[in-house]
Amino acid sequence: MVGGVLYAPSLMIYTLKLETALYLVGLILMVAHALALFRPQATQAWLRALPRSKALGFVFVTVAAGWFAWLVWTMDLGEFTPWRRTVLLATPVAWWLAWQYVEEFLAVRALGMLVLLGAEPLLEAAFLRPEMSRLFLVTLVYGWIVLALFWVGMPFTLRNQIGWITGGETRWRAAAFAGLAYGALLLVLPLTYGRHA
Repeated sequence: MVGGVLYAPSLMIYTLKLETALYLVGLILMVAHALALFRPQATQAWLRALPRSKALGFVFVTVAAGWFAWLVWTMDLGEFTPWRRTVLLATPVAWWLAWQYVEEFLAVRALGMLVLLGAEPLLEAAFLRPEMSRLFLVTLVYGWIVLALFWVGMPFTLRNQIGWITGGETRWRAAAFAGLAYGALLLVLPLTYGRHA
């Protein structure tokens, strides 16, 4: 029973376990920030080119549209179930219109969509888990959600954020070390769970 509502695990969309989510996010953080630390020039150049990259915009918006269509096809839509076919037919149309006419920061907007889509399985993995350490993942994901909302609605904010983080070597290295440390923490956390079982 959660908030007066009977909790049914079968209604969960994904089957990702918390331990797997921690390992996955921790590994991503470690790899990304290791690249930032040991290949700063190449990483900064890639980041600066990202907001206006048409190739990445195409990839991101295609993956986001495919992911959205898969969700609509597979999940229980409740009272919106009669709209399933309409939404599925409209999805490729929306994908094509976005690719053709959203020229300003399409990569940023689509990246924001992917972050929002990816937040669901991570939060779902931590849902109702008793370990307080899950909050390290949940806090990070909610931070990403806030950023992603700005990226979708005000995509120039990512360009400004990239400009700020790449604007000084000390700032860049501090962010890289912080990301490595947080990634290492997430990788270690699952190792402590068995001791409390």
